[in-house]
Amino acid sequence: MPTENHNSALDNLNFDNRFIRELPGDPEPDNFRRQVYAACYSRANPTPAQQPRLVAYSREVAEDLGLSAEICESEDFCQVFAGSRLAKGMEAYAMCYGGHQFGHWAGQLGDGRAINLGEVVNNRNQRYTLQLKGAGVTPYSRSADGLAVLRSSIREFLCSEAMHHLGVPTTRALSVILTGKQVVRDMFYDGNPQMEPGAVVCRVAPSFTRFGSFQIFTARDDIDSLKKLVDYTIRTDFPELGEPSIPVYLEWFKQVCRKTAEMIVHWQRVGFVHGVMNTDNMSILGLTIDYGPYGWLENYDPDWTPNTTDAQGRRYRFGNQAKIAYWNLVQLANALYPLIMRAESLQQALLAYTETFDAGWQAMMAAKLGLTMFEPSEDDALVKELTQLMQAAETDMTLFYRQLADIDVGAESNSPAQFLALLQRTSYEPLTDDIMEQATRWFAIYRLRSQRDARLPLERSSAMNAVNPKYVLRNYLAQLAIDQAEQSDFSLVRELLDVLRHPYAEQPDKQSFAAKRPDWAKQRAGCSMLSCSS
Repeated sequence: MPTENHNSALDNLNFDNRFIRELPGDPEPDNFRRQVYAACYSRANPTPAQQPRLVAYSREVAEDLGLSAEICESEDFCQVFAGSRLAKGMEAYAMCYGGHQFGHWAGQLGDGRAINLGEVVNNRNQRYTLQLKGAGVTPYSRSADGLAVLRSSIREFLCSEAMHHLGVPTTRALSVILTGKQVVRDMFYDGNPQMEPGAVVCRVAPSFTRFGSFQIFTARDDIDSLKKLVDYTIRTDFPELGEPSIPVYLEWFKQVCRKTAEMIVHWQRVGFVHGVMNTDNMSILGLTIDYGPYGWLENYDPDWTPNTTDAQGRRYRFGNQAKIAYWNLVQLANALYPLIMRAESLQQALLAYTETFDAGWQAMMAAKLGLTMFEPSEDDALVKELTQLMQAAETDMTLFYRQLADIDVGAESNSPAQFLALLQRTSYEPLTDDIMEQATRWFAIYRLRSQRDARLPLERSSAMNAVNPKYVLRNYLAQLAIDQAEQSDFSLVRELLDVLRHPYAEQPDKQSFAAKRPDWAKQRAGCSMLSCSS
């Protein structure tokens, strides 16, 4: 069990643990694996780390929490955020939820390796839940050990922060800390387990409530607990909607639909593939949550998924994310039905997702192409033909859109030749004659379409560079950082964190981080496909 608080700067954090104060908890005090009924959480203390050692921390998240660099680099910070000590006000617990996994109801899931430390209210009256991932077993761990390895912890830490700086709604990460313990992992479930260094990530979000948090109660016909959690969520996370009632429930569900749609549009904008969009991995706040086998599109392929578990069905492939988000919202609507009892009203509320996504996707694609607005009569075909071209040419999505901004589309320029050179430069395979012809035809249409907007070259390129990042957390870059960190060299983790703070800036001395995926990374473990344990 973690030690209790000493006199430390971390003991000055202002904890207001409303979740466990106002919601029903598991009456069983002991931490053993079990089914938990009529409860939103179970008490569970982190497993103390043997020799905690800081790998990296996010200064922006630390500042939001009121923590100085001196505190974050202290031994006590490592003790607390590796799970060895509970600071004053911390009350550790794991959350109960269920979910659909790969389209099938899986029953109780819950926080099997995530333990909440409580909710901090900062000096701007913002509420943040602090959660340790990889801090040991909970009642929801099933047959697993509740631990996490350095590899997956670095990936979650870096991606949480990279997504935030890209402007994508996301949970955040305060720190990643080595525990000093070796953990057994079979990375690809192929019967070859290995010992890996253990680590803990401290995640930060206003709330970690998921679609599955509501589903579990409806599945068990526990409508009393369902109502308590819905009412709590509205009062705490959506207070502007007013006191809970049937009309407020419907408006709240609409808000969840809109926020989810906005998140998916951002994923599509930057080429992010979540990899495991189960309903237990969907945030009620429309935040990207649970960074497991995620990946970034390199060669453009709408059928790509980074998840080995999904390699056959490709349910969670890049091009299917918008449909899966809608499917997940339908499951949430089914879970909320007993409180509302109006199927037609819920169906109407689901239109908020479709409308928000369609409008957001059109505006996003226009912005990526440097157009002032999306004109469906022309631009639907323009985008469709471009994505077909990019897939055929195996074009690097990030590099292509970023460098498209540099081409002068004016009538007098030599831009057709420049465009073909751009396509050659950003593609992973040599261009065939057919692809070159396809590219020439597409660019001629795009050029005329851009000229009608009559934007000044600098205005066009600036607008495009504001939505098309130069730097993303490429899979191979994350793996290189992991390789070094496993040798106790954390410099690349920290350098990547720094580069990804400014993904839209040029950063001339960091050009190597904006390069195409090298050939060696195409099939290497960790750079192409990952498992749910990654």
